[in-house]
Amino acid sequence: MNRRKAVMTAIGTAVAMSAQSKKTVDQTIQLHVDMMVDPAKEKDLKKNFKEIFKPAMAKQPGFLHVYMLKLREAKAGKAPEGANYRLVINFKSEEDRLNWVKSNDHQSAWPTIEGTFKVKGYTAILYDQL
Repeated sequence: MNRRKAVMTAIGTAVAMSAQSKKTVDQTIQLHVDMMVDPAKEKDLKKNFKEIFKPAMAKQPGFLHVYMLKLREAKAGKAPEGANYRLVINFKSEEDRLNWVKSNDHQSAWPTIEGTFKVKGYTAILYDQL
């Protein structure tokens, strides 16, 4: 019986350690950037995002996902004031995201997005994934 208890304890420990390890891996960061894009430049935004920004970001270490969302409507509460687009960026860590921001690729790709803004400004909110 002691052998069986030892084996069951070992299996339980391994499962718990595996779950903890997976939890650490899954804890990524996500940046939400609310932007006021000029409606006359929406085609440029879509083209630049698809052809320039997303490919430049996709080759960065730690990159997971990037989405460009167009606001449809607020279902509860208020929509971000003046914002009609949201950029959602997902990296494995904040360090990876900051390295992307410092990269030459970001320095050349971001102005193609920012150049479509009606107002030069945006809100950026960083989240940790639990």
